[in-house]
Amino acid sequence: MAYQLTLDWPEFLEKYWQKQPVVLKNAFPDFVDPITPDELAGLAMEPEVDSRLVSHHNGEWQASNGPFEHFDGLGDTGWSLLAQAVNHWHAPSAELVRPFRALPDWRLDDLMISFSVPGGGVGPHIDQYDVFIIQGMGSRRWRVGDKLPMRQFCPHPALLHVDPFTPIIDEDLEPGDILYIPPGFPHDGFTHETALNYSVGFRGPNGRDLISSFADYALENDLGGEHYSDPDLTLRDHPGRVEAYEMDRLREMMTTMLKQPEDFRAWFGRFITTPRHELDIAPAEPPYQPQEIQEALQDGERLMRLNGLRVLNINGSVFINSEPFDAADSSGADALSRYTAIGKNELGDALNNPSFMSQLTGLVNQGYWFFDE
Repeated sequence: MAYQLTLDWPEFLEKYWQKQPVVLKNAFPDFVDPITPDELAGLAMEPEVDSRLVSHHNGEWQASNGPFEHFDGLGDTGWSLLAQAVNHWHAPSAELVRPFRALPDWRLDDLMISFSVPGGGVGPHIDQYDVFIIQGMGSRRWRVGDKLPMRQFCPHPALLHVDPFTPIIDEDLEPGDILYIPPGFPHDGFTHETALNYSVGFRGPNGRDLISSFADYALENDLGGEHYSDPDLTLRDHPGRVEAYEMDRLREMMTTMLKQPEDFRAWFGRFITTPRHELDIAPAEPPYQPQEIQEALQDGERLMRLNGLRVLNINGSVFINSEPFDAADSSGADALSRYTAIGKNELGDALNNPSFMSQLTGLVNQGYWFFDE
């Protein structure tokens, strides 16, 4: 089903995005859960799906990672089952992500779904990403504190908690409500009645990840092989001192590598379209021929993009799943990045470009796009 999100995006971005948390009441009117607890449990048994079980009994926290073989003996209280990137594996749940395409695709992380019984939760913690927590069935109380320096500690090796905090939001969520929390605000959810929650996360890379990834790219592509040189060297009275101008020159050597637009774009396109979680890729069997694809699209059929596939247009260059896509038709390539479903209207003249249709057929045969059933 298609979910309608009643949200004034310009107002939200101005007042709340990365600034302060807010409860958006009835943001999804007449909300219907896209998944059942049994379906979520089934996903948590699959080795490709990142899942974990968190429990809290008699003051003791426990956490374990999937895949799980069974869920016997857990009891009726005090535990939660969480699964990451459910949008990659469960098409009805992926529909929950679409209304958030008002935000840039490159910032989207994934859809995490949690099932929790009364008293269930993962404890008070801080996330370093933006999250929209959608309340499904059941009821949970959410407490959110202000963004202040806080002590973090591990009550269990797999959990990172914060000390108790004074809430600035303390509210029960009902089906269709959304709690938005920017990075750095401590929060804690406590389940009243057995609940499903859907967390749409948006993550920004940190500087360490960027530098590390670019360094890998520089090594793979043999960038920065020039050595430091100093033909203007003059005699100095202190041979053990590195002069400020030498430090500046070294820093300039490093930043010059980052300032090459083509290299920077080629690196960032690969980096930002690499998924953090596995994809449910099923190559087409038997493979299609370009004429079959073309005729189907001309007859009004549509191609759907694989859920979770990262397709981005970066200054005119399109990247798909960590690879550059050297398209034979720029408008067709842009359509691939702009729309999650494409037909003859979206593709326009690219539909009659044999080279582009051959490339598109290759993407379909890889399992990146598939015909809408």
